[in-house]
Amino acid sequence: MNRASPETNSLSRRSLMRGAAVLGVSAGAIAGESGTEQANSKLKVAIFSKHLQFLQGAELAQTAADIGFDGIDVTVRNGGHVDPARVRQDLPPLVAAIRSHGLEAPMITTDIVDAGTPHADDILQTMAELGIRRYRWGGFKYNREQPLTKQLEDLKPRVAKLADLNSRYRVGAMYHTHSGVDLVGAPIWDLHEILAGLDPQAVGVNYDIGHATVEGGFGGWIDSFRITGAYLRGIAVKDFLWAKDSKGSWRPQWKPLGDGMVRFPAFFDMVAASRFSGPLQLHFEYPLGGANEGKRTLTIPREQVFRAMRRDLRQLRSWLTEASLA
Repeated sequence: MNRASPETNSLSRRSLMRGAAVLGVSAGAIAGESGTEQANSKLKVAIFSKHLQFLQGAELAQTAADIGFDGIDVTVRNGGHVDPARVRQDLPPLVAAIRSHGLEAPMITTDIVDAGTPHADDILQTMAELGIRRYRWGGFKYNREQPLTKQLEDLKPRVAKLADLNSRYRVGAMYHTHSGVDLVGAPIWDLHEILAGLDPQAVGVNYDIGHATVEGGFGGWIDSFRITGAYLRGIAVKDFLWAKDSKGSWRPQWKPLGDGMVRFPAFFDMVAASRFSGPLQLHFEYPLGGANEGKRTLTIPREQVFRAMRRDLRQLRSWLTEASLA
């Protein structure tokens, strides 16, 4: 389990407050205060619907409720639960089914990269009509043949145009932070440069603590969380360890929550000290019979998948409770 010693896991809320006092700033500012949003009370947990791709409609909603989730982050993308070309026809009944089972639909995950992405207007208009105010966007990649500074400057007007489109529909885009080579948003500091000066209600960050720890396992994730500041709009949760692959190269290997190296207690202390109010999404990227990859056909019994999901959800809720977030 991820129960580090006091010496190795010393980043507590108390230390955050102490550091804030020394620096003369608020704990919210040091931990990524999210601007105009109200202070958080209790965070609700949504499942990323990719991991239940083998279920549809009412069965999807019923299963998520039975496992114990508070909501569903619906995939509205190619190969997802809703095809972008059919968003106006298919998203409303799915959201109705989700809500009829006592769950929320706090956000959707899309293929939207910029304002020119096919079906972007249809997606934004439909989600706005349904009262969904957040969606996941992203997908920019760096070109190694060009200076990074120029590429960052070139991205700013594209993102500004998307921000204008989002403002028209009164929705917000959250750029998901993956780890990897040549991926915009992997260091997270680059998003600070791209988003600076834009409305955080229109464009922000979906902070993936698993990927952030891959990129900055010792202290980098702390500063990358802090630098999101007012642009922190969503949090994705997953765990991992470094391991060698078949070729002997070190790579992140996804693990059940608590079996990896992500410092969740310290992280949620930072979240508690901020004004973050959700959405919070739980992901399952470790081997899980194909559910981890969004497969429509599983190679293990469904109940085995559901047991793993319940186990991770219990572990997540225990950390949220310790941080007074649940």
